[in-house]
Amino acid sequence: MPGLEDLYREIILDHYRSPRNRGELPVPPATKAEGFNPLCGDEVVLYLDVDPDSGTVRDVKIAGQGCSISQASTSMMSAAVKGKSVEETRRLIRAFKALMSIHESKLEGDGDGADLQADLEGVRLGDLEALQGVVKFPVRIKCATLAWNTLQQALEESGA
Repeated sequence: MPGLEDLYREIILDHYRSPRNRGELPVPPATKAEGFNPLCGDEVVLYLDVDPDSGTVRDVKIAGQGCSISQASTSMMSAAVKGKSVEETRRLIRAFKALMSIHESKLEGDGDGADLQADLEGVRLGDLEALQGVVKFPVRIKCATLAWNTLQQALEESGA
């Protein structure tokens, strides 16, 4: 489906060229987490502000540098989680990682990914689906998931 691949490529390039939520937040109240992929040099700096009363991601800002996949994924992640509850954010993290793992396991012949399908149930990924083509290049999966691992770290460090 070349038309869909072209659309996905455009979405990725749009987020890479014009990243959403670029900047910094004061620490505290925000939590700062940094992710680094030593294999390729990708860096993600994430500022996460969770409202302790409502358990909602009040704000998220991103910084860093790296390849188009890592930076586009970081931008998409920041847009996807802003305003979501911590529970919804954790579900989104699991769903995105499942998306990467399901396709990877299918490509490697390790099954049909049914065991990971539950993490995707009822989760709308939107623009994030554009990154599913990354799994055709296994070395790039770490680029796509770096922001999500950093977000998970920030949630844990914030105590949310």
